[in-house]
Amino acid sequence: MKTIFMVGTAGSGKSLLTSRIFDYYTRNGAFVGMLNLDPAVENLPYTCDVDVRDYVDIVSIMRQYDLGPNGSIIMANDLIASKIDELQREVDNVNPDYLIVDTPGQIELFAYRASGPFFAQNLAAEQKVMLFLHDGVLITTPTNFVSIALLASSVKLRLGLSQINVLTKTDLIEDKIKDILKWSTNMASLEDAIANQADGESYTLVMNLLRSLNVGGFAQGLIPVSNATGEGMSNLQAVLSRVLNLGEEVED
Repeated sequence: MKTIFMVGTAGSGKSLLTSRIFDYYTRNGAFVGMLNLDPAVENLPYTCDVDVRDYVDIVSIMRQYDLGPNGSIIMANDLIASKIDELQREVDNVNPDYLIVDTPGQIELFAYRASGPFFAQNLAAEQKVMLFLHDGVLITTPTNFVSIALLASSVKLRLGLSQINVLTKTDLIEDKIKDILKWSTNMASLEDAIANQADGESYTLVMNLLRSLNVGGFAQGLIPVSNATGEGMSNLQAVLSRVLNLGEEVED
């Protein structure tokens, strides 16, 4: 079983891209399992094979511990680690070729509390990879681009997984895609863009962050994908294949 963790900021399109990846692999003959790890989500654009909401109930937690919505969501996400054996048994029973794990909408609850890294490291699988979704609408300026790149690198450090960086919502930012993709591969271009936007203390801070990211090897490029049209899925699948299957691509 190969496992794909979907990670990104709230609203970046994790669940919809999860559905797109499921459709792509299924059309090409692979058996795909779906694991939802978001205990607070109400509606999903796919059918879950394994659902953490079967084990962790937000409303019950609110009533039992007299917590508000935020407190109950935090506790629910912390409880995920204690349910890993039950979730693993369900996953093993499904026994998919690929397991897609849709993580909580609030990235900080999965990446920065202990339960998320524990789950990512201890869920049994032959190979694991994380897709970090860069919300295209958020990174249309160079300083925002660096901010989200810093977040992506921080999450990679926390989860300890191989990371593929994906640019989502490309259909909404058609006039900015060329610049964003250039920033992701050409450090000089990004530095020039920052110089044109920021000055003084802000410029110094962003440039220092950028150089740290460059040293850490972030500048590997983004894979543009449209959740609305599915454009870019072939390129994303090819990269997934190189990481998970040693280059053996699913046949179209």
